[in-house]
Amino acid sequence: MRVLHVEAGRHLYGGPRQVIYLVEGLAGHGVDSVLACPEGSALAGHAWPAGVRLEPLSMAGDLDLGLVRRLGELIRATRPDLVHLHSRRGADWAGALAGRRAGLPVVLTRRVDNPEPRWVVPVKYRLYDRVIAISAAIARAMAASGVPGHKIVTVPSAVADPGALLSRREARRRLELPDDGFVAGMAAQFIERKGHRVLLEALPGLIAEHPAARVVLFGRGPLEEAVREEAGRRGLSEIIRFAGFREDFESLLPALDVLVHPALAEGLGVAVLQAARAGLPVVAADAGGLPEIVVDGETGLLVPPGDADGLTAALRAVAQDPDAARARAGKALARVRTHFSVEAMVEGNLGVYRSLVPQPGSGAE
Repeated sequence: MRVLHVEAGRHLYGGPRQVIYLVEGLAGHGVDSVLACPEGSALAGHAWPAGVRLEPLSMAGDLDLGLVRRLGELIRATRPDLVHLHSRRGADWAGALAGRRAGLPVVLTRRVDNPEPRWVVPVKYRLYDRVIAISAAIARAMAASGVPGHKIVTVPSAVADPGALLSRREARRRLELPDDGFVAGMAAQFIERKGHRVLLEALPGLIAEHPAARVVLFGRGPLEEAVREEAGRRGLSEIIRFAGFREDFESLLPALDVLVHPALAEGLGVAVLQAARAGLPVVAADAGGLPEIVVDGETGLLVPPGDADGLTAALRAVAQDPDAARARAGKALARVRTHFSVEAMVEGNLGVYRSLVPQPGSGAE
């Protein structure tokens, strides 16, 4: 089987990282993959194993009308059995149109739980044979928007073993943090739904009881400057470290005492999976697919979305009782290993492919 994957993301945020896990995992199952990604993107610079054909293309977003033609040419050149679209930014509709024109099955992975207008659903989703939801919350949101149930398949995102982690002292040194004191980290794009402002509102209550506490914000995005300005207005500039996007994020997790994820909406939360896989305590919002990872009081702490006071209380609880926080983190690690393994994610996607592409010897025409 040969699959054309289309991913329009330029950085190794959650979605593109899942594409790496999937494509490399599929190679172990004898699936040939062709990956179309933006020129100059992180995926274009990744060291892919043998059997993966990389095709960097110009991708300019939803208004890039020429992407349909370029993907059509790629389909004719590579002759895939199926097209798998991993992101939006124009790749969803352009890839679907190119795949349909070629008479191929088309699969879309949906990573966000925000509802779409009712009028969009019958037009857009008729283009896809299957829609893979990365969490049960996304599957419910799609069904509520009118996506036919027979098209929806839930395959949770995955997280790999983080490998060798830095020591706490070395990780803090690299982040320019003091050796002692409570440190919370947040890893997310600087966009409204990730909840950076909720965290800023919650921090004064934490600092009042733990004046040596520090916060590290990983990531980039359009609201970064606005968050910096608001931190300054709240008098928080001295305690917040803006670390940018770090490809070594996982190795730096030992620098933190807790990962906080105060999202207002979230498909699943790959950073939360990474933290749990590294044995780090988590405080998250009860939004989207996050409760599928964080079972409140058992594998972490949940607070209502947008509840700054609740977030303050949860962060205080972690700071005041680190032993209980570590016990919850141990249970989270076991849960992630069981429910969010790379092999399970690869097998789930492969099962979708096999349902759409007749296999030799299966008797299907």
